[in-house]
Amino acid sequence: MHTTSKLWTKDFLILSSVNFFLTLIFFLLNATIALYAVNEFNASTTQAGLTAGIFIIGALIGRLFTSPITNKFGQKRILITGLSLFILTTLLYFVGNGIPSLLVSRFLNGITVGIATTVIGTIVALTIPASRRGEGIGYFAVSTALGTGIGPFIGLYLSQRTSFDMIFTLCLLLGILSLITAFFVQVPVLEKPDVIEKKSGFTLSNVIEPKAIPISIMILMMTFVFSSVLSYINLYALQLNLIEAASFFFIVYTVAVLISRPFSGRIIDKKGANFVMYPAFLLFGVGMLLLSVASSNITLLLAGALIGLGFGNISSVSQTIAVNMVAPHRMGLATATFFIFFDLGNGFGPTILGSLISIIGFNKLYAILGFFVFAVSVLYYFLHGKKVAKNSVHTP
Repeated sequence: MHTTSKLWTKDFLILSSVNFFLTLIFFLLNATIALYAVNEFNASTTQAGLTAGIFIIGALIGRLFTSPITNKFGQKRILITGLSLFILTTLLYFVGNGIPSLLVSRFLNGITVGIATTVIGTIVALTIPASRRGEGIGYFAVSTALGTGIGPFIGLYLSQRTSFDMIFTLCLLLGILSLITAFFVQVPVLEKPDVIEKKSGFTLSNVIEPKAIPISIMILMMTFVFSSVLSYINLYALQLNLIEAASFFFIVYTVAVLISRPFSGRIIDKKGANFVMYPAFLLFGVGMLLLSVASSNITLLLAGALIGLGFGNISSVSQTIAVNMVAPHRMGLATATFFIFFDLGNGFGPTILGSLISIIGFNKLYAILGFFVFAVSVLYYFLHGKKVAKNSVHTP
């Protein structure tokens, strides 16, 4: 194999590992921090929810300003700085002076994760050979899927068996490990663009990549739907008396992602995004409908597998589309734009959908969201799909 088409490089493995650790920490803390706020500081439900949500607000702010500062100081330096600040802000959890200090800690911690994960996503897109970008980003996204599935599992397991200080210590150690390994990453040198872009103060195009907005709008809608599963599957399972199966839901989800990823990535590179996206929409929608009528362990876990095959592939393919829309020197902005919209769906979804649950119940909500996924597949056609149908995915 020619060296330029090599995928499993030292840099790719390091970046995937660091991304896994950061994703795991995020979901581990997200699953336990509300409980910590209630147990340690007698927080109200609103305050407890805010301790979880303010992290995402911080991450959004971090992502928004990552690309401009990396253009000025370089990818490697900002990655090391972001991870160093992540360690320092994780130390703030040990201070424990009440809800206000916890909110500040969560907000600052979120900013650092937003910076680090955006830079990692950008470097990965630059490291992967253009001819294998779909496959490479697909494999890289496995690290996110694993963190999503394993993080809450570890968090809930530890919260029942040990102190919160031990949970924070684990997060701190993973942060230190991430920083140490990040020093060994080599960032590809970017060729300067033929046309130098004018930078006349603050403009929206300096923090958002316009070409990535259509696919990012679509991923916002999909993460909005997925947030209903992420946030409420345990409560829904409790209502169905299927709580034992619920503990394996995200494990099944992760296994489905792992099994499908080797095939879906290669299909994108050879045949284009549409060959994966349309079946993924169908599987995601059917998975949500099956979830709405789940009455046994098998149906609940089968829904988890279908949602993994559907949403798991939609998210990685959409990221590939976002970076393929732009020239290499704009990949940082495209990555940041994609993740900003991704976080917006995850951030606002639980609040909006949570208010609907009290009115229509879980079953109707999941059924409506299933049909919503089918509707978004039509929107995808107009936003991006018809362009791919005419010509293959553009690779800069």
